[in-house]
Order: sequence, then C-alpha cells, then structure tokens
Amino acid sequence: MPSEKEGSKSLMQRLALKSRIAKETISEFLGTFIMIVLGCGSIAQAVLSRGQAGGVITIYIGFAMAVVMAVYVTGGVSGGHINPAVTFAMCAFRRMEWFKFPFYVGAQFLGAFVGAATVFGVYYDGFMAFANGKLLIEGENATAPIFATYPAPFISLTNAFADQVLSTMFLLMLVFALFDSRNLAVPRGLEPVVIGLLIIVLSCSLGFNAGCAMNPARDLSPRLFTAVAGWGFEVFTAGNNFWWIPVVGPMVGAFLGGLIYILFIEMHHSDPDSEEEEEPSENNLEKHELSVIM
Repeated sequence: MPSEKEGSKSLMQRLALKSRIAKETISEFLGTFIMIVLGCGSIAQAVLSRGQAGGVITIYIGFAMAVVMAVYVTGGVSGGHINPAVTFAMCAFRRMEWFKFPFYVGAQFLGAFVGAATVFGVYYDGFMAFANGKLLIEGENATAPIFATYPAPFISLTNAFADQVLSTMFLLMLVFALFDSRNLAVPRGLEPVVIGLLIIVLSCSLGFNAGCAMNPARDLSPRLFTAVAGWGFEVFTAGNNFWWIPVVGPMVGAFLGGLIYILFIEMHHSDPDSEEEEEPSENNLEKHELSVIM
C-alpha cells in the first residue's frame, strides 16, 4: 500500500496545472487580489476609523507594501505584473508574447474585483456603522474612495490625465531598469522592495491630484464593485466622468515610460564584446574609480 506521504504527493501532482499560461493566469489573479485586499484594506481602516487607526502615511505605506507582498507571492510564476499597464508595456516592447495579454489582464481585473468584495465583506459592519448605513460617494462621510480614486475638486480632466500618465511613466521606467541586466543590479529578491519604495515616493509626490492609481485594474474593478454593491453607478459620473482617466492614463504612461527608458538608457549601453577589446585608457580607469567610490 502507498504511504500517506506518497498518496498526498500523488494528489498534488494530479491537481498541479500543466499549462504554463494557466499557472501565470492564476498567479496574476492571486497577486492582484492580495494587492487590493491589503491596499484598499489600509484605506478602509483609516477612513472607517475616522483617522484613529490610520491616516495618509499608513495608506501610502500600506498600499506600497501590499504591492511588495503581491509581487513576492507571484513574481516567480508570472512576473508579478498585477497591473494591465505593466503587462501592456511588456508586450509592446517584446518582453512578453501578446497572446498572454488577455489572460493576464482578465485575471488582474477579476482579482481586483474579488479583492474589493473581500474588503467590503471584512469591513461590512464598519461600513454600516460609519454613516448610518449610507454608502456615499462624496462628502465627509464618503466611502467610495476606499475602493477607487476620485479627483480633487479643483482638478481638470486634462490635468488629471497628465497626472496619471506621468506617475505611471515613472513606474515603468523603474520596472524596465530592474529588468535591465546591464544597468545597476538590485540584489536578487529585493526587486519588489524597490518597486514598493518607488510607489511610496510617487504617492508622496504625485498623489494629491487624483489618487495616484497607476493601475487600470486597481481602479476600474473596485469601482465597478461599488457600483453594484450599493453606491450606485454614479461612481462612474463623479468627478466629471473621471472614471476613464485611471484606465487610459496608465496605459499611455506605461508605454511612454518603457519608450523613454529604451531611448535614453537601454539602447546606449556599450557592446560587451567591444568593451573587452577596448584598451583601458586613463579616462576609463578614472570612471571605474569614481564608480567604486560612489
């Protein structure tokens, strides 16, 4: 008779997915789910406690660390994109095959929707107690911004669009730099931490105008959840029909970020073969010494 250990191993082998794209799709679903539960959960804790259990700082750090944890869980399987804008840029610049795009993006949007539903379920009693059971989109008792981003009252759609393009551009420039083996290397395993630090910087510097979503799935899926969960479809008309800005803006910014990195940095790397043949000049020695000092 097979031992219990052998039987368990056999069961795991039968359940294990054989398709590479299926593994990557599930990975992206789980990663985006983790990001939304922990990220939007940090916002919910701050808002529903009226600042007693969190604030702007805990939200910025909480969401950034949510991304870090999600990438750690899924990075080895799917690359931990957890963002349609990242997936789009990877495909556009031949870092990934286009046929994977709908699988990745579909999983990301679904994971974000389920994540939003989970946050609502966990904090359901808090939502019901917050404003006498009213689910509001605007005002001091608004809870819709827990799930999706909304613009500051003074921001025009043009300014908001530029904001989203710029912030996502910086995000993708760093992502491309991390995958560039000829640039400064980040110690293996610390790439998600560097991405988390960038998100904190972007939130602190570009988060005031429109929430710094930088991720179509992070914004659109939770917004859709709020529309069907009781807030109403006014979530799509609020802020002068702002909803499309965090969807389109990051896609444009992601492409620009990848393009700028390639044009300004990647294509100018020296050819390794020519470097080996080049005689060590005084200038080269000086550059080497400076790099060691820094």
